[in-house]
Amino acid sequence: MKIIHIALLGFLFTSASCDDAANEVNPNENDQMVKQINEFPIEPLNDSEGAALIFMREEEKLARDVYDFLFGKWNSISFDNISSSEQTHMDAVLALINKYELEDPAKNDIPGKFVNSDLQMLYNDLIEKGNLSQVDAFKVGAAIEEIDILDLQRELDTNVDNEDIIFTFENLLRGSRNHLRSFVQNLSKLGIDYKPQYLTQEAYDEIINVDMEQGRGARKGKGRNN
Repeated sequence: MKIIHIALLGFLFTSASCDDAANEVNPNENDQMVKQINEFPIEPLNDSEGAALIFMREEEKLARDVYDFLFGKWNSISFDNISSSEQTHMDAVLALINKYELEDPAKNDIPGKFVNSDLQMLYNDLIEKGNLSQVDAFKVGAAIEEIDILDLQRELDTNVDNEDIIFTFENLLRGSRNHLRSFVQNLSKLGIDYKPQYLTQEAYDEIINVDMEQGRGARKGKGRNN
């Protein structure tokens, strides 16, 4: 069962500002990733893989839409930059959806609207929580990335076998780890010691204690390295 319900955040109100840490988006990265996706051969797609692509397309949309809202509310460059990165994630999953001739659940791409009813409820909850304070907004961002990490890792571990999907999800996973680090850095600058909301402490520490990760190219063979 996918992780789609967010725990209640411990609300902490503040008027402080911070010099936001953010992930800069390489404008060439998206085109390069889509090109690599399309260079992989088309393989048989099982039902679980198809469902994973449909779900991840909207889950990445949820992240983008929440960050767009929070940027408008708090004017933190982190939300703007990471929203742009989430758009590249959406585009990468769309490349797979088109490649395997699936129906795109985000084809209308209306901000804040989702076909998946659970994601719709989650979006509504996240907007409400992130609207309370800048600290709460950064905690919402961190929670989204934790959820993404767990969902992507589960799909890689249990459902995904096609090389192009493995390649894409591993790149999305790397991005989510970087985004989590950025939000935690922002909270640290506000004097907040962030505690993981979904990841185990051990898994969280393994991510936070590693520097920002760079992109990876296509791999040979079907081994997973996450």
